[in-house]
Amino acid sequence: MAKRQFKTESKRILDMMINSIYTHKEIFLRELISNASDAIDKLHYKSLSDSSLGVNKDDLKITVSIDKDARTVTVSDNGIGMTADEMEKNLGYIAHSGTLEFKKTVEEGEDSQSIGQFGVGFYSAFMVSDKVTVISKAAGTEEANEWVSDGIDGYTIAPAEKETVGTDVIMHIKEDADGEEYSEFLETERLRGLIEKYSDYIRWPIHMTVDQSEWKETGEVDDKGNPKKDYVTTQVDKVINSMIPIWQKSKSEVDDAKCIEFYKDKFHDFEDPVSVVRVNVEGNVTYRAMLFIPSKAPYDFYTRDFQPGLQLYCNGVLIMDKCADLLPYCFRFVRGIVDSPDFSLNISREVLQHDRQLKAVGSNLTKKIKADLERLMKEDNDKYQTFFASFGKQIKYGVVDQYGAQADLLKDLVLFPSVKQDKSISLAQYVEGMPEDQKKIYFVTSDNTASAKKLPQVEPVTEKGYDVLVFTDEIDTFVTSTLRNYNEKEFCNVTSEDLGLESEDEKKEAEKKDEEFKDLIDFAKETLGDKVAAVKISHKLKNHAVLLSTQGNITFEVEKYFKEMPGADGMGAIKAERVLELNAESDAFNSLKTAFESDKDKAAKIVRVMYGQACIMAGQPIDDPVEYSDLVLSMI
Repeated sequence: MAKRQFKTESKRILDMMINSIYTHKEIFLRELISNASDAIDKLHYKSLSDSSLGVNKDDLKITVSIDKDARTVTVSDNGIGMTADEMEKNLGYIAHSGTLEFKKTVEEGEDSQSIGQFGVGFYSAFMVSDKVTVISKAAGTEEANEWVSDGIDGYTIAPAEKETVGTDVIMHIKEDADGEEYSEFLETERLRGLIEKYSDYIRWPIHMTVDQSEWKETGEVDDKGNPKKDYVTTQVDKVINSMIPIWQKSKSEVDDAKCIEFYKDKFHDFEDPVSVVRVNVEGNVTYRAMLFIPSKAPYDFYTRDFQPGLQLYCNGVLIMDKCADLLPYCFRFVRGIVDSPDFSLNISREVLQHDRQLKAVGSNLTKKIKADLERLMKEDNDKYQTFFASFGKQIKYGVVDQYGAQADLLKDLVLFPSVKQDKSISLAQYVEGMPEDQKKIYFVTSDNTASAKKLPQVEPVTEKGYDVLVFTDEIDTFVTSTLRNYNEKEFCNVTSEDLGLESEDEKKEAEKKDEEFKDLIDFAKETLGDKVAAVKISHKLKNHAVLLSTQGNITFEVEKYFKEMPGADGMGAIKAERVLELNAESDAFNSLKTAFESDKDKAAKIVRVMYGQACIMAGQPIDDPVEYSDLVLSMI
């Protein structure tokens, strides 16, 4: 029998199909099962209007079988089948999709939407086999035909024997060679795992013969007259897939509790998610999504090892296990599934980046996630606080990332501890609680709220009845720098900026004091040299003698950030311009003033002690702790 050549002069193209389109060899089973499902879809659809086909829906199925001795894996279906002409057309012409053509001939409807667009998938069989045989009998005919190919030199089509309607795809698995393991695909548990991974939600049952072990009575009794039992392994026919995806069911069929059970099992999380987001969209792109917002971060979440991404399905067929590019990086903590009949089986990162429909899906899901987080913040704040404790840094870094590209998306989701309320609040909550005369959003950096309350810079703000946000993460000041303002309220760092709290009379009084103590201030600056950029009389201090603030754009937080940045050559030289502020009403200042008038050496020591105390209060290191300790002790 003469071999026929592929119509596309196929060797080069077939090599491309096998080696370029698919990354993993195991994909072959997914593709063949998807094709089998399509064939059953077509038969079922036609049977709705043609009762002569005699189709019983309950009998429709896919069967996967293994013959180790013959080194074959067979995927069988009792679907529509193919005639010899259809074999020539569908299998002899690479990248031709009989399913896609069939879809174009029917009107859109519930059943027709379940028919996928599979074309080149059949040829993935050649990734693991050196010979593929297809035996098929078309519905409504009496003849069967056999298509055989080794994938290189072409194919043959000849009459064959087959009693039932449908198609058998028989793959002769390659021998192991050159480090490639093909024999694994002759193991029942390996194929079973692939079915559960990729084809669990195919709508038709997938049967396999599997081992089943159980204790059975042997018919004998022991010394005490009890029946003996033995652990017996038998082979049984079993449906491997669950068939109906939970995300395809309505809320009336599946409540959130069942979705949470599915999440914990599917994504191996012991904790309940804080929220379940369910989306059902029909339009230019029809899709369903079931997303989960975890309550706790995985142990590796903030490491390079963490692999984010949603699972993408096409009609219940897994086509991408971790699609990291559908959602923005700031929402990389979201887990879940997106299923659409409009997705291509060959989705890649390149396709994602250029496909407008997929971008529209990602944009819509992003909005849904933000809306759900905002709802959670308002309706169940305790849950949101739990979520933010785990993923707050991710949200904050998202604000700063890419020069603030996602700042508008995320600014309402950020929380900061509040000095006044003893809990973390959003920027919206802060602004809502501002007195009418308050013009700025005040913040301070500190290790925790308790320490922040004791800082001298916080005192004049809280005395006015204003709240102060506490920045405990190194990224926090970058968040405000990126946002610049919130609802037209500017951010104000109480340790480095003008608080804007003084009246005109208070400003005039401050100017008088600056002039009155000018010589003393100049002396203090000369004593400290380049340790400080300036010394001045403070108008903030009430109950403290000194404080250390900064001037310019470089704050203590920015200095620390660049100093600790790994591999940042020269960045450690970036320093904040320190300003020593003195409380002219304090006992310490009076002692300094007296010493300045009578004993300049003592006055210089007092200045250095006051500067050291200011550093300690600001959480800044002292240049020489031993020298400073000796200085303090010398004055006792």
